[in-house]
Amino acid sequence: MSIWMQHLPVLPILIPLLAGALMLLTRDSQRSLRVGLGAVSLALQVAAALLLIRATQGIGGSLWIENIGVYRLGNWAAPFGIVLVADRLSALMLGLTAVLGLCAWIYSTARWDRAGSHFHPLFQLQLMGLNGAFLTGDLFNLFVFFEILLTASYGLMLHGSGKRRVGAGLHYIGINLIASFLLLVAIALIYGLTGTLNLADLSVRALTLHGADRQLFDSAAAILGVAFLIKAAAWPLNFWLPNAYAEACAPVAALFAIMTKVGIYALLRIGSLLLPAGAPAAFGGAWMFPAGIATLAFGTLGMLASTQPRRIAAYAIITSSGTLFAALGMPGVTLTGPALYYLLSSVLALGALFLLLELTERSQSFGADILAVTQEAFEADEPDVISLSEQAVGTPLPATMAFLGLSFFVCALLIIGLPPLSGFVAKFSLLSAALRTAEFGAPTVNVWLLVAAMLGSGLACLMALGRCGVRLFWMPEQLHTPALRLTEIIPILVLLGACAALTIQAGPAMSYLEDTAHYLDQPARYVQAVLGPANTGPQP
Repeated sequence: MSIWMQHLPVLPILIPLLAGALMLLTRDSQRSLRVGLGAVSLALQVAAALLLIRATQGIGGSLWIENIGVYRLGNWAAPFGIVLVADRLSALMLGLTAVLGLCAWIYSTARWDRAGSHFHPLFQLQLMGLNGAFLTGDLFNLFVFFEILLTASYGLMLHGSGKRRVGAGLHYIGINLIASFLLLVAIALIYGLTGTLNLADLSVRALTLHGADRQLFDSAAAILGVAFLIKAAAWPLNFWLPNAYAEACAPVAALFAIMTKVGIYALLRIGSLLLPAGAPAAFGGAWMFPAGIATLAFGTLGMLASTQPRRIAAYAIITSSGTLFAALGMPGVTLTGPALYYLLSSVLALGALFLLLELTERSQSFGADILAVTQEAFEADEPDVISLSEQAVGTPLPATMAFLGLSFFVCALLIIGLPPLSGFVAKFSLLSAALRTAEFGAPTVNVWLLVAAMLGSGLACLMALGRCGVRLFWMPEQLHTPALRLTEIIPILVLLGACAALTIQAGPAMSYLEDTAHYLDQPARYVQAVLGPANTGPQP
């Protein structure tokens, strides 16, 4: 095995870090250089993610023990050293991040990267934080990478200026600072009780805690869970999200589609490792299921109550988080594979929707949306600072309105869960898996509650997105054909094409995700890989 393959797990962190650092050494006027560095960085991140997906499946020969790559920084063994762990779940999330990040970045080069300073370095640091959160093998570095991605997101959230954007951004920053404080408190308590923050070692040492120490550990883990629930936009801790996502510029909002899934990933990862030790309520189905149903209901009502397209998309993200919480809160791992499939489909579809909505807004004259009923208590949106001065970007393309209308229709099908696309496959798989969890052929109350909530949210999505589509495309007296660039069209096509590929390859994709679910149900494999012999090099 070549030397660079030994360092494959660290590349998704190292590549954007170096790219962002080099960009900071350039001037704002050297935009072409920054764009070039960004293109190389994103291409390498996609390649690294694909290689990790192959390696964690053992394709082309086994590189690591149990196909789990453990990268020990400084060659210090766990639990004393810092380790990065690349397994099936982390590789999957890295691939999703790379595809979404690449599409959002390409879209931003049309104009949004010129709306303020340091967009490209912040974008790279955001990707570094996301990749690091998926790869890290200990709680403290999970906190560190959370802070990196959040700090970068603060700058990206405020990118483009505007009074409403700044107001929503300050609210977003304040809430996430509170969540970070809770996360740090929980980590300090856990370290004080167990003497370790390595996730694999923590799952072993938690077994030795009894009495008051165990109760304090459960309390600390519950605080940790609350911090992750805030970041994952679970009700009632998600009131910050609609304004923040609706006011962010289009490529940033598209990238933010995966931000809430980082919290869900953390709950799934830590919960799978702590369950054998008796996970606290924050990581168990007894807590996650009702939180998921409440979040799903809140997002559904928000979509019905909203009239602004971007707010509808923001509430759709909350709805997707609620669906994942409810599915992962069901007992066993029967729903975990379909839930991961739903995660992939929803993130790609919502990322495409945020990009698409900005293009559709250019087809309407400014102020047309005020005609909608109430329009957020009669308050008109403040337009983006650069949208009026640069409304006509690109050139008129053939069948522009047909492209926008069909793309919106496809996004709606994916989010609602109607056939024949991956959204339908995901929801149908979730519902059928939920019914299979029933004991002795009699579905439980939770099963019927999940089925009713998902079907009800699908109907509400149909109503909300249908009403939104009518307002956007069936008012010809207020429409004009916008001028677009290929760099704005191609990312949407790629994201929707990825959803189509998920549909066509639903069988192999679901098989891979179900294998991932069963792997998560066997935490001993993870623990043995991390605490066992070094396996970043060639095996005998």
